[in-house]
Amino acid sequence: MLESFISHAVINKLHTISNSLLNLVYPNQCLCCDASLDDQQGGDRQGIAQKNGLFCAVCWSKVERLEGAACPRCAEPFPSQAALSHSPGHLCGNCRENPPAFSRAITPYPYEETLARGIQLLKYQRQTRLVKCFVGLLVDELRPIGFDRVIAIPLHVRRLRSREFNQSLLLAKGIARYFNRPLLIDTLLRTKETLPQVGLTRKDRKKNVHHAFHVVKPDTVGGQRLLLIDDVYTTGATLREGAIALIKSGAKEVVVTTLCRMALH
Repeated sequence: MLESFISHAVINKLHTISNSLLNLVYPNQCLCCDASLDDQQGGDRQGIAQKNGLFCAVCWSKVERLEGAACPRCAEPFPSQAALSHSPGHLCGNCRENPPAFSRAITPYPYEETLARGIQLLKYQRQTRLVKCFVGLLVDELRPIGFDRVIAIPLHVRRLRSREFNQSLLLAKGIARYFNRPLLIDTLLRTKETLPQVGLTRKDRKKNVHHAFHVVKPDTVGGQRLLLIDDVYTTGATLREGAIALIKSGAKEVVVTTLCRMALH
């Protein structure tokens, strides 16, 4: 009886210590506003983030899907629903003038507030525990899409050495695992060391990534419907160039997706 009491006391003590250590590494605070996450309740969608100790209910409530009329090819939002009222297949000016190699883009959330902060934490502060949350947001958007294999936009080897991981590949791994699809690694390479796209104009972004990608294993993409993944869609220049390389190497179709879409001002 005494031994049982002692063992339970030891277990409880160890549990308390382990929780304290976890709180030191991952404080139970919202990643956006630092509010305490203790005793917060949320629905299924809020639970995606809250159960992992990531965001409070207030910050998570700001995560809303992009709604309204958009280009059926690149998902560029139209200023008015009238753009599609008479012609559901109406493309934006950029897709009409420069049709992308990909057949469709899925970019469900705006790059702002909570998700913008989350992506910055993932990329620059290595908060990789956010990946599961981000994948959870994407899977429902991707259920209707048919694809055979998953591939991520690669980083140049020098940037990969500096950052030590590719956030787009982490997202791709989660998506591939969820849908039980093969993940293609080291198939699409970034052979050109490009400048960061942030701050560049649409024209300069396109020039910056021109001929930046090369497929080294064409047999793995030949005849396949590919899902090409990146983290943020701005002008789509990077995804467009990646899709060109894959289609030229024999891919049957390329659908591109990102968690967020950054508005151009």
